[in-house]
Amino acid sequence: MCLAIPAQVIEILEYDQAIVDMGGVRKPISTALLEEVAVGDYVIVHVGYALNRLDPDEAAETLRLFAEMAEVIGNEISR
Repeated sequence: MCLAIPAQVIEILEYDQAIVDMGGVRKPISTALLEEVAVGDYVIVHVGYALNRLDPDEAAETLRLFAEMAEVIGNEISR
């Protein structure tokens, strides 16, 4: 099973690299698989590579669902 996570591009680096924000965690990723990426874009990240750009509304909804799942799992664990 694979998991790709939405992340927001916060800085463009040289050599097809960028820094993204994943819920407060900043991480360098490769943008080599995408034609164009800009600061502020949301991208789907899997194993350190941006796979595609994502609509901001879709990214927000996905992140909301991840947060909801984390809350449910946290509540189950604390029982």
